[in-house]
Amino acid sequence: MKSTQKSNFFEDVYQVVKLIPRGKVTSYGAVATYLGAKGSARMVGWAMNSSHTNPEIPAHRVVNRNGLLTGKFHFGGLNQMQHLLENEGIEIEDNKIKNFDFHFWNPSTELL
Repeated sequence: MKSTQKSNFFEDVYQVVKLIPRGKVTSYGAVATYLGAKGSARMVGWAMNSSHTNPEIPAHRVVNRNGLLTGKFHFGGLNQMQHLLENEGIEIEDNKIKNFDFHFWNPSTELL
């Protein structure tokens, strides 16, 4: 799935994020790279910030490249993102995913 129109970028991001399996996470940069927009991690973040009113988009599964819950402030409560991830079996310590490599889902390799 390669993004062809800038106006559809957010929707392309949402389609990828909907495919992240329960108990897995990906990074803003991994989504951007998959969509052919390497270097646009911040734009993926903006898409995630705009998605919180849509319960079909599991935005809590998108974190930064180091596994930090950088988007947690957009989930209503400061710990809501952490609670959502913990409910999926992901351990969090100091706002960071433990065993990040184990939980990481890379759309570029998973969605061939």
